Amino acid sequence: MRNIFKNTFKKVTLVSMAVTVALASSGAAAKISQQDAAKLEKELTPFGAVRAANADGSIPAWTGGIKSAPAGYKVGDHHIDPFAADKAMYTITAKNLAEYKSILTPGQIKLFETYPDTYKMSVYQSRRSASYPEHVYQATLDNATRTELVEGGNGIIQAAVGIPFPVPKDGLEAIWNHILRYRGEKIVREGGQAAPTASGDYTYMGFDDQLLIPYGVKGVKAEELQKTNILFKFKQKVTEPARLAGTALLVHETMDQIKTPRQAWTYNTGQRRVRRAPNVAYDAPGTASDGLRTTDDFDMFNGAPNRYNWTLKGKQELLIPYNDYRLHSDNLKYDQILQPGHINPELVRYEKHRVWVVEANLKSDTRHTYKKRVFYIDEDSWQVAVTDIYDNRDELYRVGVAHGINYYEVPTQWSTLEVFHDLQSRRYIAMGLDNEASMYDFSADLQDVDFTSSALRREGRR
Repeated sequence: MRNIFKNTFKKVTLVSMAVTVALASSGAAAKISQQDAAKLEKELTPFGAVRAANADGSIPAWTGGIKSAPAGYKVGDHHIDPFAADKAMYTITAKNLAEYKSILTPGQIKLFETYPDTYKMSVYQSRRSASYPEHVYQATLDNATRTELVEGGNGIIQAAVGIPFPVPKDGLEAIWNHILRYRGEKIVREGGQAAPTASGDYTYMGFDDQLLIPYGVKGVKAEELQKTNILFKFKQKVTEPARLAGTALLVHETMDQIKTPRQAWTYNTGQRRVRRAPNVAYDAPGTASDGLRTTDDFDMFNGAPNRYNWTLKGKQELLIPYNDYRLHSDNLKYDQILQPGHINPELVRYEKHRVWVVEANLKSDTRHTYKKRVFYIDEDSWQVAVTDIYDNRDELYRVGVAHGINYYEVPTQWSTLEVFHDLQSRRYIAMGLDNEASMYDFSADLQDVDFTSSALRREGRR
């Protein structure tokens, strides 16, 4: 059996398509031909993933993902695990790590080396469960032959609703696919984050989030989006602890960040006033993060990509968190998840999937805390699943992990928890804790008027 596993889990040779793309040279040449677009209905999925199984069958063929909610689920519930009967096929520990290094990232390997006695991965049957509404797939087909990058790659034109570049030619197109992946239209969510100390002590930070995504609205035209130049609007209010409750943040994210950069405002309860916040970007510390993540770490990567040169390294087979419904369960308390060094590995499900590998290297004339970032992006959803982050000494600094599930009432694939491990301080921050909170509402009644500076002030005073 061990020999079978060794053969099954050989690393896939990176596709011979590594293309270094400096942002300064990115032009409006991203469209693909009708002939290439036709592949999205044959050998590729509508999102550009390979339809077929891998060579040994350990990654199955794509059959459309989850098509309906499990019996017993109703909208508003925490999501029932459709695969609860699955048993782990094997478990990786520091003792047998050498057998599986070919399907792990350098950052994942480093976590085993950092926490040899407690860190492990339980690996399950791979299930290509990611799915999306039919109109999102159709919009992706439409985008494929018309979407272009604006000068410098800091935005896009002629795209709406779907993935802009389902057949990416470079790393910049691939990261825009992550930024613009479909997550619904109007979302309200409760939850929070925690940054345990090395001993495991933590203070829970609660948030109420509201997200309005004009880009994702069914039927919206690319021309309309170009006029408004708004990708999404995001509002967040701190609900606990009491000393910070009422602090609020508002962000307007633009599609063309050369035309209009990101706009942000904050409300401070002590000052009782709204202020512009131009520094809510790049490597500014994340909200109440104890310095364990940057602003552009949120959602695994967000914002303008202009400080990096982007390289599409190809694809490989990798073990990534997938179908993490157990970690998502409202039967759990946060104390059961948060442990010293890392979250409870007993609750995490890993599967083998194909991922796009995208490397971002800091441009010589810019600055950022991170010198290099390597993103491993799930081919079926364009969700960044893992990111290895390097400091200015070229040493591994942080490892980001997104624990994804299918929110099948939409449907959309999205993370239920994001964890950034700081290897130097041996601490981590877990974002998106929602086990003790109400479930996301993907049909919220949100309007543009809810995302003004006046609305931010009202939100902070409640």
